[in-house]
Amino acid sequence: MSVAFAGNSTTGSSREAGPLRVMIVDDSVVIRGLISRWVGAEHDMEVAASLRTGLEAVNQLERINPDVAVLDIEMPELDGISALPQLLAKKRDLVVIMASTLTRRNAEVSFKALSLGAADYIPKPESTREASAADTFHHDLIQKIRHLGARLRRKPAVASPPLAPAIPAPAARAPVVARPAAPALAPSSGALSTRPFSTQAPKVLLIGSSTGGPQALMALVTELGPVIDRFPVLITQHMPPTFTTILAEHLARSSRRPAAEAVDGEPVKPGRIYLAPGGKHMRVVRSGADVAIALDDGPAVNFCKPAVDPLFTSAIDIWHGAILSVILTGMGSDGMRGGKDIVAAGGSVIAQDEASSVVWGMPGAAAHAGICAAILPLNQIGAKVNRLFAGDRS
Repeated sequence: MSVAFAGNSTTGSSREAGPLRVMIVDDSVVIRGLISRWVGAEHDMEVAASLRTGLEAVNQLERINPDVAVLDIEMPELDGISALPQLLAKKRDLVVIMASTLTRRNAEVSFKALSLGAADYIPKPESTREASAADTFHHDLIQKIRHLGARLRRKPAVASPPLAPAIPAPAARAPVVARPAAPALAPSSGALSTRPFSTQAPKVLLIGSSTGGPQALMALVTELGPVIDRFPVLITQHMPPTFTTILAEHLARSSRRPAAEAVDGEPVKPGRIYLAPGGKHMRVVRSGADVAIALDDGPAVNFCKPAVDPLFTSAIDIWHGAILSVILTGMGSDGMRGGKDIVAAGGSVIAQDEASSVVWGMPGAAAHAGICAAILPLNQIGAKVNRLFAGDRS
C-alpha cells in the first residue's frame, strides 16, 4: 500500500484509506512476535515493521511510514522515552502507544510520555504464559490501535505536533483497562439533543474517563478548586494498579487539593478527590449518618475494572438527584447506563465533545443516548461545573 508521508506536510489533505500501518518497537522477540500475529490477523491493520530498538525506529521511520507505533519503554541503544520526541519530530501526526510492564518507574515514564505527545499507554503482562493477562493485553492493544488510528484517519494532516495538556513530571496513560470498546460511533453530524439541567443543587461531582483521561483530568481539576473545597469529588479512570497511585499524585499537584486512591470504608468528605484504585470498583454506601467508600473486587463491568457505572449508580442511593456527573474521553460506553440512571433520578450529565476527546466513545455514547444536559469542549467544562455548583441552573 502506498501512503503519502504527512510528517512535514502543512496541507489539510486527509489520509488514504486502507489498513492502519503499525510499527512494533520492542527488544523482546516474544512480544514482537505476539503483537505481529495479533495485528496481522486484523482486517483493518497491517504490520509495517517489527524492530528491536528505538534507534532503528528513528532511523527507518521515513521508509516505513507507519500510522501507529507501539513503543516499548526499556530498550537498548535508544529507549522509548528518548525515541518518542525524535519520532514525533519526524512524523508529527504519528500515533504512539507506549508499552511497559507494571512497575512504579515505568508508570511514571508512561505519564511523562503523555506530556511529550504519546497518544496512549498500555501495560504489558509480566509473563505472556499467563493466558488471562495475555488475552487482556491482546484485546486492549488492538482496540487502542484501531480507535486511535481511526481518529487519525478522520483528521486532516497538520504541521504542528499533537497537543497534550501539560502533565507535571516531578518523577519523571494505564491500562486504560478500557476493554472492549463498543463499535466506534460515526462522527456526529449536526447538533445532538440535550436536556435541561436538574433544578436540584448538586451535592457531589462524579467523573468518569478512559483513553485520554489522564490528560483531560489533569487539565480539568486545575479549574475545580471552588467545587473541591465544598463538595466531594469522585473519579473513576480506567487504569491498572500502580498507574492510579501515580495519577492520584498528579491530580493532587494539579488541583492543589488532597487527592488519593480511595480506601475501603473511608468517609467521603468535601475538600478532597477520591480516585478509584486500579483493579477495584469504587462505590459509595451509607455508613450510619455518613457516606463511605466501598471497594469491590467483583467481576469487570463493561469489561473494565474499575468501571464508571458502579460509581454512578451507587451514588443515587446517597444523593438521589443532587448529582452532577461528567463523562470524559474514552473508548467504549462505560458511564452511559449509570448516567441514564442519574438523569432518571433527577441529576445531570455533562459529556466532553468529540473534537476535544482523544476517543469519543464514552462521551459519545452518553450524547447519542440523549441524557446530556451539555456537550462541551474540555476547556469549557470546568467553568460550567463551577457555575452549576454556585447556583446556575441554565
